[in-house]
Amino acid sequence: MACKFYLHKGKGRKAESGHPWIFTDEIDEYDGEYTNGDIVEVYNFKHDFIGKGYINDVSKIAIRIMTRDINEEIDEDFFRRRLKDAWEYRKKVIDTSSCRFVFGEADFLPGLIIDKFEDYYVIQSLALGIDKYKNILVKILVDEYGAKGVFERSDAAVRELEGMEQTKGFLTEPFDTMIQIVENGVKYYVDIENGQKTGFFLDQKENRAAIHKICKNAEVLDCFTHTGSFALNAGIAGAKSVLGIDISQHAVDFATKNAELNGLSNRVKFECHNAFDVLTEWSKEGRKFDVVILDPPAFTKSRETVKGAVRGYKDINLRGLKMVKPGGFFVTCSCSHFMKEELFRETIKDAAKDAKRTLRQVEFRTQAADHPILWNSDESYYLKFIIFQVI
Repeated sequence: MACKFYLHKGKGRKAESGHPWIFTDEIDEYDGEYTNGDIVEVYNFKHDFIGKGYINDVSKIAIRIMTRDINEEIDEDFFRRRLKDAWEYRKKVIDTSSCRFVFGEADFLPGLIIDKFEDYYVIQSLALGIDKYKNILVKILVDEYGAKGVFERSDAAVRELEGMEQTKGFLTEPFDTMIQIVENGVKYYVDIENGQKTGFFLDQKENRAAIHKICKNAEVLDCFTHTGSFALNAGIAGAKSVLGIDISQHAVDFATKNAELNGLSNRVKFECHNAFDVLTEWSKEGRKFDVVILDPPAFTKSRETVKGAVRGYKDINLRGLKMVKPGGFFVTCSCSHFMKEELFRETIKDAAKDAKRTLRQVEFRTQAADHPILWNSDESYYLKFIIFQVI
């Protein structure tokens, strides 16, 4: 018999409207016994059923709802259905050769990320309740989705908030973790064992394609280049020259290998620099580019650090804007959920004012369709991507 949790009066309204999280301070009482990771039932103060999900009282998010059907069992068949739904959706909306197969709450599998790189899969478990089902998930990926290998990248710091250790390693027989993929006609090496997150940022797939039209015959600067993805898309699109910069020498070396893989070494170069410092230096020297791209890491991962992040975003956008030739193009992003769209727009507007440049918006985009935004779960919307012409 599942343990039953009852919420305080006035609490759980977001959950009743479809949000998958129940916070510790929303729980009034419970009936029965449980072990963290167990599936429990959630009811409002009137004892109306809300949903079933897994419990972890170590986390502020005490319960993550998996189903709204009281009769649906959380078993192997449940995961088969959820993965099938996720896969059928992606087949309709995106190139699935490499894509995010499962995007946590937005695919009704809270705490679970699965990325597909050709025939290899990376699982990231961010919550205790999902850890219990890893073997089932691997079995389904091998049996039904042709997985040649599955690797775990549960080495995210957020696991520690769940009282869990970070971990990574093979979930199948070992294989070569340097995978080669193709996206938008660009070839990449993807290091799924040691690359950032799960090895590659799939969420910018469609945004990378969107810069092709502005990069032909252009001199392009790509800041925070990481594995060189925007720079390589600019090169494939016919840019005259591309310079990608990153603070990590390892990233620069890796991006250089990706340029060689695509036969772009003569036009696409990479250098190790701190973008904040070098943009100021180059601006003073009068260097200018036809296209400047900014794809920085998240400057904030919590509400408490948003003010500092606004300063960081304004600063880097100000410096980037000064590097664009009149009539050129400026591409800027934020991958932080807490940097809300309106605040991001205001910050860029302030930077443009200080840079004495006028911005004309070409395109506003969000994350790729394999990272769907669930309107019941605001946390699933995080990536903002804007292309401007700079006057």
